[in-house]
Amino acid sequence: SVPIAKQLASIKALRKGSDLEKAFATAALVYNNHADPESKLSKSETKSLLQSQFWHFIQGQENKPKYQEIISSLDEESENKINFEDFMILLVSLTLMSDLLQEIKNVKTTK
Repeated sequence: SVPIAKQLASIKALRKGSDLEKAFATAALVYNNHADPESKLSKSETKSLLQSQFWHFIQGQENKPKYQEIISSLDEESENKINFEDFMILLVSLTLMSDLLQEIKNVKTTK
């Protein structure tokens, strides 16, 4: 498969894109690279993708009730599939509860 950075570079509109635009395009590319021909992911594939591609955000969250709720929902009704909109909601939800978010907020933005 083609590396995400190379796929991103091939999108002409993003050559001068902002960091935020590139971040969302990257999320979309990661999703699309794993989605089935109907542009959906099984719940087990979603869980696996989060564990491999979003590890630093979910690491250490196992004891949080909201995290357990999200992950257990991926174990239930496994025949149901996740669309891109639901995938992005999952990413935002996991980011908001992540301990890494506080570290990101503490990053110095001035010299």
